[in-house]
Amino acid sequence: MKTLSIDIETYSDVDLTKCGVYRYVDSPAFEILLFAYKEDENETQVVDLAQGVQIPEEILLALLDDAIIKTAFNANFERVCLSKFLGEHLSARSWSCTAVLAASLGLPLSLEGVGRVLNIEEQKMKEGSRLIRYFCLPCKGTKVNGMRERNFPHHAPEDWELFKRYCKRDVEVEQAIRERLRNYPLLESEQFLYQLDQEINDRGIEVDLQLVEQAILCDLSYKEQVTKRAYEISGLENPNSVSQLKGWLEEQGVFMDSLGKKEVTKHLKEAEGEVLEMLKLRLLMSKTSVKKYQAIERCVCSDGRVHGLLQFYGANRTGLWAGRLVQVQNLPQNKLKDLSLARTLVKEGQFETLDTLYDNVPSVLSELIRTAFVPKSGHQFIVADFAAIEARVLAWLSGESWRLDVFEQGGDIYCASASSMFGVPVEKHGVNSHLRQKGKIAELALGYGGSVGALTAMGALDMGLEEEELQPLVNQWRSANPHIVDFWWEIDKVAKQVYETRDPKKIKNLVISYQSGMLFITLPSGRKLAYVKPRMGMNAFGKPGLTYEGIGESKKWTRLETYGPKLVENIVQGIARDLLAYGMVQLEQKGLAIVLHVHDEVVVEVREESVGKVCQLLATKPNWAEGLPLRADGYACEFYKKD
Repeated sequence: MKTLSIDIETYSDVDLTKCGVYRYVDSPAFEILLFAYKEDENETQVVDLAQGVQIPEEILLALLDDAIIKTAFNANFERVCLSKFLGEHLSARSWSCTAVLAASLGLPLSLEGVGRVLNIEEQKMKEGSRLIRYFCLPCKGTKVNGMRERNFPHHAPEDWELFKRYCKRDVEVEQAIRERLRNYPLLESEQFLYQLDQEINDRGIEVDLQLVEQAILCDLSYKEQVTKRAYEISGLENPNSVSQLKGWLEEQGVFMDSLGKKEVTKHLKEAEGEVLEMLKLRLLMSKTSVKKYQAIERCVCSDGRVHGLLQFYGANRTGLWAGRLVQVQNLPQNKLKDLSLARTLVKEGQFETLDTLYDNVPSVLSELIRTAFVPKSGHQFIVADFAAIEARVLAWLSGESWRLDVFEQGGDIYCASASSMFGVPVEKHGVNSHLRQKGKIAELALGYGGSVGALTAMGALDMGLEEEELQPLVNQWRSANPHIVDFWWEIDKVAKQVYETRDPKKIKNLVISYQSGMLFITLPSGRKLAYVKPRMGMNAFGKPGLTYEGIGESKKWTRLETYGPKLVENIVQGIARDLLAYGMVQLEQKGLAIVLHVHDEVVVEVREESVGKVCQLLATKPNWAEGLPLRADGYACEFYKKD
């Protein structure tokens, strides 16, 4: 036996989608109901564990044998569940995930979605959702079902037989997908990185559960006070109701299109008296500061840690990781100077003192969310991240030499950009410092073909820029960065040529190619960005442009437009991801345990180590990145925070 393909069906009283597989298997109620497997090219077998059938001894041994490759779609689920079932941790070394393979080719993240896009003959059975709800989830006790809280095979024998066929079919669909994608194997370096990703998710990160519980209690108490005061002012049955509150405001002569934060904040400047207080209360009532605390509380396991926060290749267009469960990729920033004090007050339940010292308790709770993640006893966190990684990669790729010089010399790119745009020296706290903000907003908004709309979306008007300044700002930035602008359109031209001619072309240290209905961009690392079923069509600008199939903003599979600057964004983010991955491998090989990574930042849990060493290892340059001015900065902390 060389390969064992697996699919399982399970039961737990924990919500898998909200709590994740590690908490799911942590429940005493967890069990595996069905185990379907396929040895190499043999017939798929289904073991009915729920009705007392045992897994064959040779299959149990195969699960423990690292020489035998185990494959599954979303293999993390099977591996973690089987680890619990066997009472022995199964390393990811011998596991291959078909979902990762599909994602590396820009395909959907679901078994059903991949099967549909690839036109697999054996499709996932549509009855699956109903059968899973019936057999895999607790049920509500009624007189009709004898007040039972769970359905067993004998309660619906015909459906149980159908469920076994469903489990078998999933193995066959997974195998058909793997066969269809055999010409596009995952790079060995990516398979190694997947294994590292699994180790990090298995390791998890410790949670300060006292802080989490007290923060939830504090928010509930504060919201009750605020809602009570809003009721006293307005007399409304439900002051949290948008329609009721808008009606009350209109009675006071205040007409608002919405009660969103931006609109309410704008009206605060003109309001007075009870209307002013009511609008302030609205901001406090609508602040959702505890949802992530609740997510942490749901997901924390009996070991006091949260596991499975990151999904490898979750952003399949670039290969970036995606956040799961607590969504650590969009944690609120913390800017409080006395973070430790606020944290202590919440932990100790000193809510009145907290309210006295801080104007906005929900905002304080929001800023403390990061600090709920803590190192284990006797350890500390070292947080390290790349400095301006995308700007560095973009300058390196395009050959914008003046920008590379700024990075090599440790300069401030926002000042340097403003200086290049306006032709005068700009210093952060010195001469022409007022221009730095314009340089900053331009840098953040314009690197990937953005124009006036991008500046506006980035908050340029809120930062004090005038509307008539925006187009000149775009023009000045592009004039100051001619190599970047040329690079956008060179990529655009070459991608179209490759699609039309099917002949691969090299541009700088990239290769654009076409193969079997896929457009590929090979990055300097050797990893490929994939664009499924490309076509030429008219784009939003009324010009011929490339389109391809992918996951859109609505999370549905659809046809998407792209063009040079957007392709450059994918390329830059893909390279930045590869640099992070390389740095993570260096850290782990030196025995530094990564417990979390977010965007271009890693968090390591160490007993004793220097910040400098962690930053040096993270910023280790691979051979393919010669000439790239890479730098990482960091700090040590007793809880996770932004320095």
